[in-house]
Amino acid sequence: MKPFALDPAAVSSNGDIAGAIIAEEVKANGKRLFRKGDIITSENVASLQLVDRPVHAIRLEADDIHENDAGTRLAAAVAGPGTTAKGPVQSRVNIEAARKGLLRIDADALMSLNRLPDIAIFTLLDRLAVLPGKVLAGVKITPVATNRSILETAEAIAASTTVIQVKAFLPLRVGVVSTEGMSQKMRDRFQESVRKKVGWYGGNVLGFSDLPNEATLVGQAIEEYIDKGAELIMTGGGNTIDPLDAALMALPMIGGEIVKFGAPAHPGSMFWLAYREDVPIFNLASCSMYSKATSADLILPWIMAGERVTTDDVSSLGYGGLLDRDMHFRFPPYESDVDEEIGDDD
Repeated sequence: MKPFALDPAAVSSNGDIAGAIIAEEVKANGKRLFRKGDIITSENVASLQLVDRPVHAIRLEADDIHENDAGTRLAAAVAGPGTTAKGPVQSRVNIEAARKGLLRIDADALMSLNRLPDIAIFTLLDRLAVLPGKVLAGVKITPVATNRSILETAEAIAASTTVIQVKAFLPLRVGVVSTEGMSQKMRDRFQESVRKKVGWYGGNVLGFSDLPNEATLVGQAIEEYIDKGAELIMTGGGNTIDPLDAALMALPMIGGEIVKFGAPAHPGSMFWLAYREDVPIFNLASCSMYSKATSADLILPWIMAGERVTTDDVSSLGYGGLLDRDMHFRFPPYESDVDEEIGDDD
C-alpha cells in the first residue's frame, strides 16, 4: 500500500481522490468526519474541505486487502461449528455463540495465527460453558490493509483445524447414587440442585438412589442405571478421603477405573472422576452437591459436551485453580439460557 499526505485544500469535490483510504481519525470543529479505514467516496469527499491540516491516507496496491474485507475473510476461516460471525464494525468482526454449549479454542492454532504480521484474534478462555449470543472472539487486522499473502497464510492455518467452535451439550441420561444419610430437607435440596444442573444442559435424571454406605449396594445401583441407559453416573455424599468409602470400593467391583482422585482446585479439591467403559462416574463431594462454583462445575460441562475427560484435563485445573470470586465467569451460567452481551467497538 502507498501512504501519502492528502492536502484537503487541493481536493476537489468532483471525486478525483475517490478510493483512497483514510489512515487516521479525522475531525473538524469537534465533529468526527472519518474513522481510520474509511474509504473516500464521491459522496463524502466534500467533508475533507472542512479540515485545516494534511490528512494521512493510503492507496491500495494490487495485492492489498482492505481491513474490513480481510477481517471478514479471517473470521470466516476461524469460526467453526456452533458459531456465527457479525460485522465488521470499525474493522472488527465478532464471533458469537450460535447455541448453548462448550467453547473450544485451538490455542496452538490461535498462537500461530497471531504470530503472523497484521493478524489480531482475541478470544475467551477455552472450555467455558457459553450461551447463544455470547461474544467468543474478536477478529481483525491491525493496519488499514494487509497483503493478500498474509491473509492466505492465515486461511491455510485455519483450514488445518477448527480454531473456534461451540460443541453442543448432549441430552445425557443421568443416574444419581448417594450414600450420605441426609435429612429429607437436605435430600430434597440435593435432588433439586442436581435436576436443575442436569436440566440446564438438556439432560434428564433417570432416578435417585439413596443407599447405605455399602459398596455392593452402590455397585449394583450403578450397574442398574447403566442397564437402563444411563450415560452419566453421579455419586453424592460419602467420604472421599476414606479408602473404605462405598462409592470408591464399588468401582473395581463394576470394572470402573479412576481417572483422577482429587482435583487441583479449591473449592472442590475432593472431587474424583472414574469411567466404567464409556460411562463417566462423576463424584459430587459435599461442597459441590449444592454449589455452582467448584471444580466439579468446571468439569461437568466437558462431560455434558461428550468429551472424554483425561488425567491431564483434570490436572490442568491447577493453573487458575484458586476459584475465588473473581473466577465467577468460568462457571456455567445456570440461571440463564441466552446471552444478551453486546461486544465493544474499537
